[in-house]
Amino acid sequence: MAVKLDEIRTAAQRVAASHGLDVVELEFIGPAKERTLRIYLEKNAEGRARLKAAIAAGDGNLELPESLMEGTLSPDQLSGITHEDCAAFSRDFGVLLDVEDLVPGAEYTLEASSPGLDRKLGRREDFERFTGSLVKIQTFEPIKNNRHWQGRLAASAANAGTGSTDTITLDLNAVKQNSKARKTGVNTVEIALGNIEKAQLVPEI
Repeated sequence: MAVKLDEIRTAAQRVAASHGLDVVELEFIGPAKERTLRIYLEKNAEGRARLKAAIAAGDGNLELPESLMEGTLSPDQLSGITHEDCAAFSRDFGVLLDVEDLVPGAEYTLEASSPGLDRKLGRREDFERFTGSLVKIQTFEPIKNNRHWQGRLAASAANAGTGSTDTITLDLNAVKQNSKARKTGVNTVEIALGNIEKAQLVPEI
């Protein structure tokens, strides 16, 4: 029987929401007897707001990345996920998977973790949230004969408070470009969200 990833994602989001979390990404990988269902999680908007408040209050119990201390990462951009969050989610979600038989066959491993510093971006909200961050993007259709772009996410019309937008803008001056990108001779590129095949953060360490 085929695994119904959409149903699994819906169920995962339901369990995640009960723990103040969001599902960033879901993968089902590996051969038949070594299958792994991997769920990448982060605090939801409310959870990140509480984390931001704790940081502002100087909570000494928080383990925070150096990039936050150095000002290259904003509190709003933290995933905020903890080992306890992952364990609690895995316990509840594992029960739901078994009860609803969402993964046919008994042999699989469930893993829950942070999306990491190179997390993938998919929704418009992701691009807005990570404005100012370095990203690399692969498009379905070439833009100026190039499908691979890397740069810093510039503020969009939505960020400026003028409503939603269906495009994102990259500042190409932030990083060294590949030869095709250099040949375009442009400093910024506008990419339609619907033309983005893959997008992820580039860790700044």
